[in-house]
Amino acid sequence: MRAALFQARTGVDPAASVAALEAAVAAARDQGAEMLFTPEMTNILDRDRARAAISVVPEAQDRVLAAAREAAARAGLWLHLGSLALREGDDGRLVNRAFVIDGTGAIRARYDKIHLFDVDLADGARWRESASYRPGGQPVAVDTPWGRLGLSICYDLRFPDLFRALSDAGATMLAIPAAFTAATGAAHWHVLQRARAIEAGAYVIAAAQCGGHEDGRETYGHSLIVDPWGKILLDMGDAIGVRTVEIDLARVAEARARIPAIHNRRAIGPVEVAA
Repeated sequence: MRAALFQARTGVDPAASVAALEAAVAAARDQGAEMLFTPEMTNILDRDRARAAISVVPEAQDRVLAAAREAAARAGLWLHLGSLALREGDDGRLVNRAFVIDGTGAIRARYDKIHLFDVDLADGARWRESASYRPGGQPVAVDTPWGRLGLSICYDLRFPDLFRALSDAGATMLAIPAAFTAATGAAHWHVLQRARAIEAGAYVIAAAQCGGHEDGRETYGHSLIVDPWGKILLDMGDAIGVRTVEIDLARVAEARARIPAIHNRRAIGPVEVAA
């Protein structure tokens, strides 16, 4: 499969995101890609809740999703939208939702981010992703012409049980789109992405946000494709754009034969704590 990554710097205006996405699809098509992967929050990235509330809409009204489906159909390629911020439900919270779209523009799968980042730091900083977003409750994998793709979003990366469930369900590719902060990305991004690929014996395809955004945040970039042996095939550094890499799905069977961890896994019961 020729997989393309779109490393983006999403801002606060969905119209600008539509233009950037359409250009990325065209670039992926011109590079011969068969499937394009985009980052978390492809439609809007805005910490100003009041301003974002104007632009975040229900799925059926989202301009970026509609443009993505039309662009995929025009180009005849598959598209993984890393995620969109969407309004859904009556509690005022949003959903962080990934989409897989086929070459006709049809939606083949949806996945809502399960793990939300809630933390109180020693310096007094307080993050509550759950105050704005409702978590998903169901892991999702989807069949593509090249293999089964397991879906996740950003902070999910830190929870290996999710990727165990996806590989147990037959996933040979793992999509891990993100908008990692610059600080946590520098510390953990590469090692965690390689670990997920090695543990699952699967390709990891991780499109990322990059650089300084309109709302003031700094994201890490370094969109990656990692093979099932943990080898980095593509690292986009801090450059916005589209890059395409040929991935050989036969490598999955080779890696799993050399280290049959998936077949050797056993269910783990409660821990016995010795006095």
